[in-house]
Amino acid sequence: MEGLQEAGASPLILPVGNEENAKNYVHLIDGLLLTGGHDVDPARYHTEPHRNLQATFPQRDSFDLALIDAAIKKGIPILGVCRGMQILNVYFGGTLYQDLESEYGDNLIQHVQKTVFNFPIHKIQVEKNSYLSTILGEEAFVNSFHHQAVKVVGDGLHIVAKTSDGIIEALESSNPDMDILALQWHPETMLHDSKTGRIFFEDLVKRSKK
Repeated sequence: MEGLQEAGASPLILPVGNEENAKNYVHLIDGLLLTGGHDVDPARYHTEPHRNLQATFPQRDSFDLALIDAAIKKGIPILGVCRGMQILNVYFGGTLYQDLESEYGDNLIQHVQKTVFNFPIHKIQVEKNSYLSTILGEEAFVNSFHHQAVKVVGDGLHIVAKTSDGIIEALESSNPDMDILALQWHPETMLHDSKTGRIFFEDLVKRSKK
């Protein structure tokens, strides 16, 4: 809320509801921010629950997917953060690692940081000529608080940032008619401490004004 207000927006918090609610809410907004939160139900990508799956919120999954669908049909920009990136990937037919520590491999760097969340902890490499590179350049330091991550990228999305261990840190739409940017880190907790914080709220407002 604070990041969007400081960027000049009038943010609305959309309470979880049904698909019809989602459509009605999207009529009121010029841009959509999908926030972090619960694990996405693996049934959404046709997978059995891993033993280390954490709490899910199936109603929110349905609601977020309906918000995404309505926002794409309206043609407004979307910014996904952490779970927001993951549910976007699932919307486009992708899958997730349900638990990185037990599913990914031994070369995993720290993705649930032990230090406070307003400080960046690891580096990301950003794809040349991506939209994200116009914001961050070709590398940046970000914070990290996630035990899940994108596994198979959904159709219509492409990878624009990774960590040194290969975890996907950002996605963009490969369709120029869809204005989608999704981040695995949490810019909201770095709002006043790093350019990888406030700049994304300013960017969403700029995109929403078009």
